[in-house]
Amino acid sequence: MVTDAMVSADALWQLIRGESEVAASDPPLRGSSAAILGHPDLGHAVAFVIGQRLGTGNDRRALLTRIASEAFHAEPDLVEAATRDLQGIIRRDPATRGFLPPLLNFKGYVALQAWRVSHWLWCRGRTDLALLMQSQSSERLQVSIHPSASIGTSVFLDHATGIIVGAFASIGDEVTMLQNVTIGRQQADPDAAPRIGRGVFIGAGATIIGDVSVGDFAKIGAGSVVLADVPPGCTAVGVTARLTNCPDVSRTTPSLRGA
Repeated sequence: MVTDAMVSADALWQLIRGESEVAASDPPLRGSSAAILGHPDLGHAVAFVIGQRLGTGNDRRALLTRIASEAFHAEPDLVEAATRDLQGIIRRDPATRGFLPPLLNFKGYVALQAWRVSHWLWCRGRTDLALLMQSQSSERLQVSIHPSASIGTSVFLDHATGIIVGAFASIGDEVTMLQNVTIGRQQADPDAAPRIGRGVFIGAGATIIGDVSVGDFAKIGAGSVVLADVPPGCTAVGVTARLTNCPDVSRTTPSLRGA
């Protein structure tokens, strides 16, 4: 059962267990469903999936599962974020009918939860483990998010291949990002990283570089290269990107080039 309202982690876990029990009656799905049913709560289940998807070999899988379990146990907000991310997928992907498939199969969801663990480690000075999580996500899932980045909740990495989010980038709540997106600093200004507002949609192959702000509910067109600020509600398209469909702009503005 999928609900329109955001539910708690405990309530979501009961929905996932219900889906798993149904899936367990289908022999090809029995193993993965049984693995989910063997966990006491969502945090343990997500930690297990992270270990299975990022690990190479039993020892590495066990290590990553243990690290993720430690993070989820120590920081309940991580479980809440995982809960909201999963529900965000359901709200914005009409092809997804349940919570179990994205939990098990959507690598964008797994990569985002792995980043949350790596960020937790980074903030506690455990940088080597944080960078290990990033490296494994990049190798196994083709999603590389630096542990120092900041990301909100209810975020949807759709298709999630070739996504790069660099150090100190900031991404708000309810952002949707398609494949082959790059968000990073300019080489000439290593401390300046993009800031992505709430509800932004970033199309496939888009590049957002440098000390730029993308306002709430803006849209970045596929293949666009954004080098300067995008006001809230505007659409930026092209190389270099131009603004269109801005709420308070009556005509398209010149190219968005850095000063």
